[in-house]
Amino acid sequence: MIEKIKTLAKEKENEIIKCRRDLHKYPETGWTEFRTSSIAQKKLSSLGYHITMGEKANNKEYMMGVPCEEILKENQERAVMQGADKEIVEKMTHGYTGFWADMKFSDDGPFLAFRFDMDSNDVTETSDETHRPNKENFSSVNKGAMHACGHDAHVSLGIAAAEIIADIKDSLKGSIRFIFQPAEEGLRGALPMIKAGACNNITHIIGMHIGFQAGNSQTIICGADKFLASTKYDVTFYGKSAHAGAYPEEGRNALLAACNAAINLHAISRNSHGVTRINVGKLTAGEGRNVIPSKAEIIMETRGETSFLNEYMEQESKRIIEAAALMENCTYEIKTAGGSQSGQSSKEMIEYVKEAVKYIPDYKNIIDNVSFGAGEDFATMMSFVQENNGIGTYIQAGIDKCAGHHNNYFDFDEKNLIPALQAAVITAYLILKK
Repeated sequence: MIEKIKTLAKEKENEIIKCRRDLHKYPETGWTEFRTSSIAQKKLSSLGYHITMGEKANNKEYMMGVPCEEILKENQERAVMQGADKEIVEKMTHGYTGFWADMKFSDDGPFLAFRFDMDSNDVTETSDETHRPNKENFSSVNKGAMHACGHDAHVSLGIAAAEIIADIKDSLKGSIRFIFQPAEEGLRGALPMIKAGACNNITHIIGMHIGFQAGNSQTIICGADKFLASTKYDVTFYGKSAHAGAYPEEGRNALLAACNAAINLHAISRNSHGVTRINVGKLTAGEGRNVIPSKAEIIMETRGETSFLNEYMEQESKRIIEAAALMENCTYEIKTAGGSQSGQSSKEMIEYVKEAVKYIPDYKNIIDNVSFGAGEDFATMMSFVQENNGIGTYIQAGIDKCAGHHNNYFDFDEKNLIPALQAAVITAYLILKK
């Protein structure tokens, strides 16, 4: 059966490359993945999977950083113009783009889930004519959006894996679920899907990312730990405008409150229990040279090696924000715009992946586990499954790329997707085989 899986994967090379290039050309940022989601839903439904989508798959109370309704509507209309199924898109109104697809093989056995993220980055793809997507006419046509992290490849891998699983279903027991997640960038999409039931009763869960710490196509990393827990905040300071020359005492300077906060947030003491991070990424304020600013906004994030450490950074951040506002007699508002837990792969799941990749000669450098050192929304899903007596892991499948992730020149050798596909499906087979 393993040789059959390898052959089926190789036969899908042209199909998976075509799918990846199509998705690359029409990227969609978090909560606007209407076209991407409709394509995947339609395909998996045709293969016999049961689809859970719309509001049933995305708990609206936990959706963070969702664009306004006007922008969502514009993106729905664009998705239909670019080939999305209109009826499916209408069922995803309000940004309910996440979905999962189930197939049951028997009443007994494991319940395995894969998670594939769908969203693009807020990046404008290079117009350099030597850039391969430009030369071969599959570069982004959607302004300000680009698949610069490989999520177009992830969706393509998910669809292809679902096809192969459907082909070999008679050799499997238990059940499988393919979770297609929106808004991974910014760590916003996992929690609403978990709260909607995406990970309920899952016994095994796998996340996969191309590249990242797996530096080349001969390398695969079977697990990861020390995902940095993270929280994203949007903070607004409210003061009072006044003439800066004639009546400065009547004003309350929101810009100064934001500046004091930004400086002192970066001065939070590190913690002896482990690694912490903080960053104020943007500050906007002010109306004019002689007007005391009445409003200022900062966007920021905290990170911690563990959820405990991230909570420490959160508490210190809130204390400093409050103090900065008080210094200038301003008020403030904090909105949570995203976040994820820490996590670590399960040893038993790492062993499944190690066993699977023994059958794939492309991978000559097989690494058990790495310290991830960054945030990943999948960690929240994996932790939920583990807290409910399941196991999980995060695979990084190496690629030969021409630029780093989140770079506007990002591209890679698409032939590298076939070994990654083989690794995913063989691992599934080892878990679910009769």
